[in-house]
Amino acid sequence: MTSSQIQKRLRQFATKEKAALLQRFFKTGPGQYGEGDKFLGVVVPDLRKVMKEFRDAPLAEVTHLLRSEWHEDRMLALLVLVDQFERGDEALRDQIYSLYRKNTRYINNWDLVDLSAPVIVGGFLLERDKDILFKLARSANLWERRIAVMATFCFIRKGIYDCTLAITEMLLSDREDLIHKAAGWMLREIGKRDKACEQDFLKDHYHNMPRTMLRYAIEKFSSHEREDYLKGRI
Repeated sequence: MTSSQIQKRLRQFATKEKAALLQRFFKTGPGQYGEGDKFLGVVVPDLRKVMKEFRDAPLAEVTHLLRSEWHEDRMLALLVLVDQFERGDEALRDQIYSLYRKNTRYINNWDLVDLSAPVIVGGFLLERDKDILFKLARSANLWERRIAVMATFCFIRKGIYDCTLAITEMLLSDREDLIHKAAGWMLREIGKRDKACEQDFLKDHYHNMPRTMLRYAIEKFSSHEREDYLKGRI
């Protein structure tokens, strides 16, 4: 199971037409958040199919994939890492988390972050010190900040909200829309489980919250409630 064998198999599913669509969808043009990224044109169901074939690939080979210039190679590597992390013992999980942290520069689009950070980073830190998330939330790297937010999805699913709320508060002045969307999404997930908790946070912060973050956070509220928040009537 070498990285070259995995890449050869993956490319059997690639199409130029899909590659062109993905290039546009993931904003790869000059000045856009995915500037310079390259796509083979492989859809997610096919990526998952290949992942199942190579789910036990050695970590060294998966690391080669993760450092590829091609987006789908990196996504496939992360799918394998997520699968191995979920099936692995503590020693393997420790290895995968360490590998992930050393290679965040290759986890450089929102789909790559969102599929991996909750499981690998959140899962590893669930019962550990979470200071690294606050360091990531202060990073100059957009994707590391998104990793910090999305990792907390694991905690939310366990009914633990304080870390998400603290990181969101840190990121209220963030300039990136992709951070606003992630933080608002996590607030919404808290509200689905404990609406009063989300409302308490919104009461203190919605006036200075980025509009996109607020819209994502209140998406599941009633139309009347959404209007009150958006018009500042709370």
